[in-house]
This record gives sequence, C-alpha cells and structure tokens, in this order.
Amino acid sequence: MGGDAYTFNLFGLTFNITNMISGLVVCVIVFCLLFGLSRHIQMKPKGGQNVLEWLVEFTNGIVRGQMNRDISGAYSYFIFILFIFIFVANQLGLFLQVGWNGHELVKSPTADPVITLTFSLMVIVLSHFAGMVHNGIKGYFAEFVSPSALMLPINLIEEVSNFLTLGLRIFGNIYAGELLLGLLGKMAFSHGWPTIIVSLPVEMIWQGFSVFIGAIQAYVFVTLTTVYISRKVSGD
Repeated sequence: MGGDAYTFNLFGLTFNITNMISGLVVCVIVFCLLFGLSRHIQMKPKGGQNVLEWLVEFTNGIVRGQMNRDISGAYSYFIFILFIFIFVANQLGLFLQVGWNGHELVKSPTADPVITLTFSLMVIVLSHFAGMVHNGIKGYFAEFVSPSALMLPINLIEEVSNFLTLGLRIFGNIYAGELLLGLLGKMAFSHGWPTIIVSLPVEMIWQGFSVFIGAIQAYVFVTLTTVYISRKVSGD
C-alpha cells in the first residue's frame, strides 16, 4: 500500500504524522513483546524467558566482541533495546501497512531516511560523548590529529561518511524491499487470476527474504554502533 506521508506544518517546521504513528506502533509492539517475554521469570528458564535470555546474550555478545569487559556493561542495555527496536521497525511494513485517502499511516519507520539518519546521528553523537567521558577533552581531540595533524581532514571526512553510511544503508535496504513488495502486489492484481498465481509465490519468497534482510540490517547497525563507540573509548 503506497502513498504520501501525512504531514503538517507548525512554527515553520514540517512534522511527519506517518513517522510518528509508525514509531509509536513500534514502541507499543516492543513493549508488549518484552513485557510478555519477561513475565514469570524463573531460575529454570522456559518458554518466553528462553527467548528473552537468548536475545540478551546475543546482543551482549555483540558488545563484548567490540569492547573491553570493563566498559561493555555500560552499553549492553542500550544495544539490546536498539537492536529490538530496529528489528521490529524493519519488519513492520512487511506485515502491516495502513493507508487512508491516498496517504500512508503505518509503515516501516526505517523506510524513511529521516528516521534512519536520526538514529545514525544519535549513535555518532553518543560515540563522541563516550570518547570525551572516557578520554577527557584533551585526549578526545588528540585522536583527530593522531599520529599527525595531516590526519585531521581525513578523520573529519570519515566521521561524516560514518554518519551517512550508517543511516542510508538500512534505509536503502528496507525501502527497496517494501517498494518491490508493493510492485509485486500491483502486478498480482493487474490481469486477474493468471498474474495472482504467478505473483503470489514470488511475493511470499521475497517477503521471507526481506525479513532476513531486516534482521541482518538490525545486526549490522548495532554492530557498527559498538564499533564506533569502542573506537572513541579505547582509541585503538
């Protein structure tokens, strides 16, 4: 289901209602998912608790793979929530798209570059803040001119490219997946039953592949997040 996003202007700023609703839907799903999995915690895990503990261990493994143990604990919870949120956001538009009067109301938030670049900016700012906290202001700025002052422009360009690639990578994958699903859906109903029979299995295969891509992109995003934070903290 395609269409333009709902927007409105206030004080000279444009607000995207579609992104607000979609983000709120993701927040509700994530809350309900984690709330349901964390009920009835036992010493001998079973059912939903097993899933929750596996998710925690999975994201903790990502953090420990990039950071020293003495600092990894400070970022484990952030990476866990970030992974769950982005994973659900990537999958939302594959299973739930709501539109009205030619406008989209609910879709994957990560199919919008504004959302993905906002997450990217948050990660980059957090990594720089972590560098200042762990290394001090002097040590933080020293990294930009190490081992020579000639590295300063290269390091600045790298920071900008990290910001752009981190956000645009996930946007491109999710947007392309949903766009192709929409095109397959239109083709299915273009010439009646013959095109439905041909398009339905193709769309099911692509939807399954898109779920896989959404999971991979969530993994890549949080992995690069830990890499960027680790580089600012350790300076290695």
